[in-house]
Amino acid sequence: MCLILFAYQVHASYPLIVAANRDENFSRPTRMAQFWPEHPSILAGKDLQAGGLWLGITRSGRFAALTNYRDPAAKPGNISRGLIGKEFLLGEQSPDRFLHTLTKNSDDYSGFNLLIGDNNGLFYYSNRDGSNASKRQSRLEPGVYGLSNHLINTPWPKITRGKQLLQKYLENSSKDLDTDALIALLQDKTVPPDDALPDTGIGLDYERILSPLFIQAPFYGTRSSSALTLSAQGKVRFHEQCYGEKGVKADHSVMEFQLEAQ
Repeated sequence: MCLILFAYQVHASYPLIVAANRDENFSRPTRMAQFWPEHPSILAGKDLQAGGLWLGITRSGRFAALTNYRDPAAKPGNISRGLIGKEFLLGEQSPDRFLHTLTKNSDDYSGFNLLIGDNNGLFYYSNRDGSNASKRQSRLEPGVYGLSNHLINTPWPKITRGKQLLQKYLENSSKDLDTDALIALLQDKTVPPDDALPDTGIGLDYERILSPLFIQAPFYGTRSSSALTLSAQGKVRFHEQCYGEKGVKADHSVMEFQLEAQ
């Protein structure tokens, strides 16, 4: 997943609102979001190549989402990053305890950003923020956030624009949120001027291609847009729109369920 916009404890009726795009090679095999037959408590898409996930939630309210950290000069890790979210969703550790354990082997993975949470809080962690490993995790305060392929709230143009679009959506939303509108904002293809683009070591042409919220390129692009809302009453709505090459709309699903009582 390469873009996660989210509002945490901002909306009076929805403590968590997530709008996210997964960008990936079109050739990489994927299963669209569903309750996993092999693990019925998990609602998520699945990477069928490595077995992990990029965004998911369980029937008990454990939540995980992940993006890659862009650093073409870094040595690749030897464990798939998508397995981190899967491990958290299947486990029972609190988010802070899980992250404490993760710091011990986080260098085994390529660069990543991780969001995990449960009914006790939402946490952020990156294995590429330059600080001591034990200090990289943080409990998030209420607010509107953006996460792409650098650290949380790094002011890349797509993050700045995405947060503005999400804030406008929140200001115009009624008590009942419209996830169609969240999916629509994720389809924004605005390309910023060259002087606003980051320099992440991939060259200007690729910086341009990867700069919009919604990416279209040969062989690579936005594979799915997801809108996840969690109401104050514990109702989850997971809306996913998948895409083929050139941004052509493909499969679509909307799933709702009530969190299990704790």
